[in-house]
Amino acid sequence: MKENYSISSATILNRIHSLMDRDRDKRVIVAIDGRCGAGKTTLAQDLEEQIGATVFHMDDFFLRPEQRTRERLDTPGENVDHERFLSEVLEPLRNGALELPYQKFDCKSQSLQEAVIIRPGKLCIVEGSYSCHPALVKKYDYRIFMTVSPKEQMERIIRRNGPEAAKVFESRWIPLEERYFSVCTVEGQCDCVINTSKF
Repeated sequence: MKENYSISSATILNRIHSLMDRDRDKRVIVAIDGRCGAGKTTLAQDLEEQIGATVFHMDDFFLRPEQRTRERLDTPGENVDHERFLSEVLEPLRNGALELPYQKFDCKSQSLQEAVIIRPGKLCIVEGSYSCHPALVKKYDYRIFMTVSPKEQMERIIRRNGPEAAKVFESRWIPLEERYFSVCTVEGQCDCVINTSKF
């Protein structure tokens, strides 16, 4: 049954602890999807600090320039390299891999960086928009959708990225996200919805 919170770290922690206690030998993988500016990264950082979670960021899996075809970008949810994330991170996590070597995408250079080796713990958090893409959504033990009011969303993005970058979010990134949320019914696929709006 879907739960709705205004945000309650304690409730989220309790739910995750119960998943971890259910099978002490099984790795628990949690997705945090939702609107930009809603607090996905902040929640992931809180869980990392409080439980020692290993955090993976979907921002590290943006499309490489050669992947950005018109056909792909016209398809909802396809402006992230979910294929590479699935094969290099999510499937190995599910299969109990003790080490994950993968390359992060660097937005400034528009290229993949040298491979890093991650040694994931029992709890893994995948945070970022498109983490609940249809090709990935069923691979998680728990899915969180974070939302925020449009007005507060823009205020947070302006504070975080500056007014010029906020215009790009408003004209490009937010419409792409909203189309993905709508067409892929992302909120409906999640186990809980967290609304961080204050007004």
